[in-house]
Amino acid sequence: MNRAKNEATNRRDFLGKIIAGATILTIPSFAPLDLQAAFSPEKININNGDPEAWVAKIKGKHKMVLDVIRPHDILPFAWPKIFLLTNEATGSPEKECCVVVVLRHDAIPYALKSDLWAKYKFGEVFKADDPVTKAPAVRNPFWQPKPGDFTVPGIGNVAIGINELQASGVLFCVCNMAITVYSAVVAQSMSLDPVAVKNEWIDGILPGIQLVPSGVWAVGRAQERNCGYCFAG
Repeated sequence: MNRAKNEATNRRDFLGKIIAGATILTIPSFAPLDLQAAFSPEKININNGDPEAWVAKIKGKHKMVLDVIRPHDILPFAWPKIFLLTNEATGSPEKECCVVVVLRHDAIPYALKSDLWAKYKFGEVFKADDPVTKAPAVRNPFWQPKPGDFTVPGIGNVAIGINELQASGVLFCVCNMAITVYSAVVAQSMSLDPVAVKNEWIDGILPGIQLVPSGVWAVGRAQERNCGYCFAG
């Protein structure tokens, strides 16, 4: 048992070091990137809609952007719900509020379907544990969760699945820059074609989640539309 646990830990550490080393300065050693082509409007908009049109959906009396850069237990998904609930408690219903959740850097797998989590071992690569099993996740735990998956002491069961938050008007987006970088790193570690891996990740973006040029682009656009800023990473 200890041997198996140590092997799993060593694998996570190894993959973590690969990811940690994949800075913009070292990316050419993994895969040459044509940034001008990778981030052209045509590339961003294909099958994912116009990011600027998505930004135009940010409306309301009370607006907040949550900047999510890494897995952080249930907090990146609990806080949007708390924002909506506490505004409703103080007289502002959901229709008067808007929450924007920006998934960037190490948080990008939460924008992707569960089959990609299993295939690419996102739980190990991004150090994202399943809140239910407490082990490295092999599924997206926040997409269509089961009733009772998430409970908060003193409150009880909370509906904080991405699909549930979307039904309350919460807007989600994911960083194309991070997908480009991390898909290249993971492809190299698995001896796969980086272009094919990136395309598979983009094709696997969950319904209703907008692909944006970068996470910082989205944070900036949200603040231009008078969203308050909350670091949720």
